[in-house]
Amino acid sequence: MRSVLLAMLASLWLAFPAHANEAAPAAADPVLEARMTRIASELRCLVCQNQTIADSNADLAQDLRRQVREMLARGDDDAKIIRYMTDRYGDFVLYRPPMKATTMLLWFGPALMVVLGLGGLAVVMRRRAHAAANQFEPDDPALFTDPHQS
Repeated sequence: MRSVLLAMLASLWLAFPAHANEAAPAAADPVLEARMTRIASELRCLVCQNQTIADSNADLAQDLRRQVREMLARGDDDAKIIRYMTDRYGDFVLYRPPMKATTMLLWFGPALMVVLGLGGLAVVMRRRAHAAANQFEPDDPALFTDPHQS
């Protein structure tokens, strides 16, 4: 029994390095890499959608980071890179989309859903409070008996 447990622990111990990721390739210029990271943290991963391309390990995010590096190496400024990405992928690629007519649902949608949910709950609770007792189904006495009681 003890040897089986030790074998299981050893196999788990050996499996941990399998989950390690390789280091992200860094640009030769640390200043360029810092700019790439700053820009990548402003762009949403189109695969993961809840991560920036700086945080994502998806293939598309890696390609976009590589493209940002190439554009920076060509001498493009940050605004031109962001504009290129939004022209290509739309405002959805921005992790913080601008406030405009096409993104209003992104900004106010969650609050609107909470307000509608609370309003619906208030209507249901008010109707139940004013309902007569005979509008509810009668209680089943079998539900309230103790099964252990003889």
